Amino acid sequence: MQLFIKNMVCDRCILVVRQELDQLQLPYRQVQLGEVELAKEPSATELSQLRDRLEKLGFELLDDKKSALVSKIKTLVLQLIHGNEEVELNTKLSVILSEALQHDYSYLSSLFSSIEGTTIEKYVIAQRIERAKELLLYDELTLNEIAFKLGYSSVQHLSQQFKKITGLTPTHFKQIRENKRKPLDKVGQ
Repeated sequence: MQLFIKNMVCDRCILVVRQELDQLQLPYRQVQLGEVELAKEPSATELSQLRDRLEKLGFELLDDKKSALVSKIKTLVLQLIHGNEEVELNTKLSVILSEALQHDYSYLSSLFSSIEGTTIEKYVIAQRIERAKELLLYDELTLNEIAFKLGYSSVQHLSQQFKKITGLTPTHFKQIRENKRKPLDKVGQ
């Protein structure tokens, strides 16, 4: 049985969900970002207990398929942008999402907008800027390397989007060193 969980955004989230499943003695085959494959069908009581425990930790068990699909879109975007390899966003995101989720991009886009109140494109930009903030604070890469790593066509394009979202240039953001980052599940809201 598949369960879909909203707000799972990192490896630590996977660890926490596994711990909750173990404590409830719910056997699972696999736990990945936004998704759990249980080894057997849980009882209504077990499902209710899991829902309550997950909500206390900031997660949400998704009941309907449309919300689960939106959660999958977010998970794929997070994996693309916050993963360690360079982002191939020069390959159209629409193609990546359509192929991975087996749905037409226009359907995915309108579904995402109706549930999230923002477009996939704006969500992606917000996530890319959040990743840029993280990389700027690490101070290990040049702005040119960050732009390349995040799939921007140029430093200027990254700088324009960064300023539009944060109100600061990347250089100014790096200089003030004030932690203006957001948790990943709050980005785009």
